Amino acid sequence: MAKLGVGVEIERKYIIEMPDIEAISMHEGYTESEIVQTYLYSAPGVTRRVRKRSFDDVTKYYETRKTRIDRMSSIEEEGEISESEYDSMLSLIKEGTRPILKKRYTFIYKSQVFEIDIYPEWQRSAIMETELTSRDDNPEMPEFIKILREVTGDNTYSNASMSRAFPPEII
Repeated sequence: MAKLGVGVEIERKYIIEMPDIEAISMHEGYTESEIVQTYLYSAPGVTRRVRKRSFDDVTKYYETRKTRIDRMSSIEEEGEISESEYDSMLSLIKEGTRPILKKRYTFIYKSQVFEIDIYPEWQRSAIMETELTSRDDNPEMPEFIKILREVTGDNTYSNASMSRAFPPEII
């Protein structure tokens, strides 16, 4: 396994109305990918997952461990792993969970990176996140995105929780 890189992740998370993908695709840094995320058994206080992420003809595999600091931030250790390591780790899936499937759209708006995750369980809404350099940052939201509710720190909308019970759609 590759050495895991360590950093502090500070992010804000929002439930948004299903976005216009064409509007998003016009922005700098636009990418789209398919993600399968599986949560594994881990030490208390640590969330551990493996992720398969496919862009066009390229698929990469990652292992991530997160330790929550507060509602906005966590210590994140992440590294790329091989396909065989990924396949092997799938046997460690945490009981009572299922893999999360999502399509991710990434773009830059006014120098801020945004990620929008669209889940097959929802038809009218999605989740948007943006990582911050400081907890005092107040990112300017894209005018073409309708925010329904900020859910930063609401565990109901963490992917780890959604792997156990997917919440009802907000609209």
